[in-house]
Amino acid sequence: MRVAYRMLGSMADAEDVVQEAWLRWADGDRTDIRVPEAFLRRIVTRLCLDQLKSARLRREEYIGPWLPDPVVEPDTVDDVTLPLMLALERLSPLERAAFLLHDVFGESFDDIADSLGRDAAACRQLASRARTHVQAEKPRFPVEQSHGLEIARAFFIASRGGEIGQLGRMLAEDASFYSDGGGKRPAAGRVMRGASEVARAFAAIARLSRQGTGELIRYALVNGLPGFVTREADGMLQTTALLIDGDRIKAIYVMRNPDKLRHVEALLN
Repeated sequence: MRVAYRMLGSMADAEDVVQEAWLRWADGDRTDIRVPEAFLRRIVTRLCLDQLKSARLRREEYIGPWLPDPVVEPDTVDDVTLPLMLALERLSPLERAAFLLHDVFGESFDDIADSLGRDAAACRQLASRARTHVQAEKPRFPVEQSHGLEIARAFFIASRGGEIGQLGRMLAEDASFYSDGGGKRPAAGRVMRGASEVARAFAAIARLSRQGTGELIRYALVNGLPGFVTREADGMLQTTALLIDGDRIKAIYVMRNPDKLRHVEALLN
């Protein structure tokens, strides 16, 4: 599941891939398989590469900004954060696979070559190109988890109260705001950029939300970033994740698409 989700960005698609891998495992001849984990990872990787072809077409037709499905982790830090997953989206499927298998899951380039049908030198080059692209997504000044959650609490209070001055002071000058509704719920139709525009957007959201009260479910890590889970006035869940650089919020990622929140709902229940 860890490989499939990071390759595809979708929990439902990852579950389908893992199920297919299990069926192939159960129906196949396993007498010559020496390392089951490596064998299964190879199957999952190849299935994901096939799945990405249709996934990319769906993303081109997606309404508004696309974000990967949120993964809510109460106390687990994940190196594959939401900004990194967005950076992976800009890579070719082979670059994405080589980077994840080597840099995240620690596979050798010889084993990766078997999975991707390329030689080891080509896989090393694929991973190197991917690494260059994703390095820029890492914050210059990583924040401690406890401090990040404190900032998430302060942001929740300020954003729900529409305190535009306080919000502006929390944001980096080049802050960005991503809101994924998938055409199923109201959300910003584009990525908003700049502290002033982002602060005004949240002030407007706060004014609208006064017509109905949302409920804080919990503060947590969302895709490795400090954030929170809420139930909004329409009864639907929402996740908010914050990319923090030092003491400033560099990016805000809000998931509103109910299709991508079903597994979070199941987790809470």
